[in-house]
Amino acid sequence: MRNTDLLRLYSQFACTVLLALVAAALTAGCNGSSREPLPDLGTVDVPYTFTDQDGKPVHQDMLDGTVYVADFFFTTCPSICPIMKSQMLRVYEAFRDDNRLVLLSHTIDPEYDTVDVLHEYAAKLGISAERWHMVTGVKDEIYDTARTYGLAALEDENAPGGFIHSGSFTLIDRQGRIRGYYNGTEQESVDLLIKDIRRLFDEN
Repeated sequence: MRNTDLLRLYSQFACTVLLALVAAALTAGCNGSSREPLPDLGTVDVPYTFTDQDGKPVHQDMLDGTVYVADFFFTTCPSICPIMKSQMLRVYEAFRDDNRLVLLSHTIDPEYDTVDVLHEYAAKLGISAERWHMVTGVKDEIYDTARTYGLAALEDENAPGGFIHSGSFTLIDRQGRIRGYYNGTEQESVDLLIKDIRRLFDEN
């Protein structure tokens, strides 16, 4: 076979490989842009007003049109709460300067976790109430709110610290719809939460 024939065959092969790579890239791009939307797991409707660590009222109307993440904890929790708060702090830091996101942590021990206690707890974390509300209120209303989010919260004298609660972070969109649950004690799950928050920002 002459050199010119070899050169022509090589050129055809190179073009075929290049076209295949371009097609693969385009396909990957299309698949990436057409990911299934996050599920709609129900609408949150909380009729109660709580009080945050700065003594300011927090209610559902304040969150309308805002993406937010909700969870339940108590400051004296000896088990999962410290891990949850370290993971939520990662979310806070990732969106510290982005007012499209609010974090909302409800204490399930309001008798102990007063505004002053929450204020001191928040100060140790170095967070702003404007971006991350830690709220207290009437116990029954807080527990009812947990059920609204599809999460568990109850007193149990046999549990560590005297309470049982879910370790999940709940992601809520601008329309007040639950779009996902994430394990607040696992870094990989919280990594996914951060990505999904950005996905909600891109939704109309």
